[in-house]
Amino acid sequence: MSSVPEIDLTSADVLGDPFAAYGRARERGPVARLLAPGLGPMWAVTRYEDARALLSDPAFELNSGSFLRPPGIPEHCLAYLRTMSEMDGPEHTRQRRLVSPAFTARRAKDFHARIAQIVNRLLDGLQDEADLLRDFARPLPMEVICELVGIAEADRPAWREHGAAVAMGDREGFVRAVPAIVAGAEAAVARSRAEPGDDLLADVVGVRDSDGDRLSETELVTLVWHLVLAGQTPANLIANAVEALLAHPDQLAALRADPGLMPRAVEELMRWCGPTLLVAPRYAQEDIELHDVLVHKGEPVTVAVAAANRDPRVFADPDRLDLHRAQGTAGNLGFGHGPHFCLGAALARVQTEVAISALLSRFPALAAVGEPRRAPDPGTWRLGALPVTL
Repeated sequence: MSSVPEIDLTSADVLGDPFAAYGRARERGPVARLLAPGLGPMWAVTRYEDARALLSDPAFELNSGSFLRPPGIPEHCLAYLRTMSEMDGPEHTRQRRLVSPAFTARRAKDFHARIAQIVNRLLDGLQDEADLLRDFARPLPMEVICELVGIAEADRPAWREHGAAVAMGDREGFVRAVPAIVAGAEAAVARSRAEPGDDLLADVVGVRDSDGDRLSETELVTLVWHLVLAGQTPANLIANAVEALLAHPDQLAALRADPGLMPRAVEELMRWCGPTLLVAPRYAQEDIELHDVLVHKGEPVTVAVAAANRDPRVFADPDRLDLHRAQGTAGNLGFGHGPHFCLGAALARVQTEVAISALLSRFPALAAVGEPRRAPDPGTWRLGALPVTL
């Protein structure tokens, strides 16, 4: 036990530069012990191959303990908050099978033009001096979700407020937003059944498998909630990516010179500065030994994505941002791996590609103003603001 590195999640070093902190732990050993006031200790695997193995291992299970919910959410909403992210085994497999056709890379590309319209509308509203997080990156995902779910235009202002509360980690705002989002989702599902449109919700409302199975009303409403909750990833990814590019003018110049580099650039940016630092913890289903560490049944284990995505055993010169990095067999773990690989990864990639491409094309003089401000969040690498001049 004494040889296992310990990481205090509230430490200024960890909050200020988690990639360096987790990297030091990774090079000391493949397993670390995470500590935080008010929470019990948690194990973390820090190396890439171990991370992939754990994310695919049924001996480590997601459950309700993996996701903390603030108190105060109305009872009638709770049934809709248990998404596929909290399911394992046959229950998860069934729902994933039913919804996956709506989330393919091909289907995501079908929405490219509609996402581009939203991006351009948001860019039209920017002033010469703007906070790109507040004015662009943060509102974009909810605008896209409203489009993909078929939310009526008159209802979208309220959804934008709800999305901001979810994305900002505003606990009180989150609790207030849940019943409103649930009510809106119920209405959207009913509308999609009555008048199907060309959107993602219509895709899953109408799907049946070979046995005639289909999603229930509760499952459909829950899927909308899942989209709202998980669909905020592009906000932090886009903001982190823009900050990184402005801080690395050689990489920014390379991307401007070759727009076709964008898909590869998004993968590298997700690896190098993706928002996910730690995945939701899995719980050991039995006593299991991870290297020389005995993990007892019921103990939580997470993946330190910040360490695994910069593992020198897999990525050459891993701490260097390199948009020309060769795309080998090892993909970054920013969207997870295994049965719970992010359902909306293709949509997030398209959204990020469109957003950064349009931003760089329209504003060739884009520049940061001062030092970007980071939000102190041990689980998510995110900005509190991104002031720029256009």
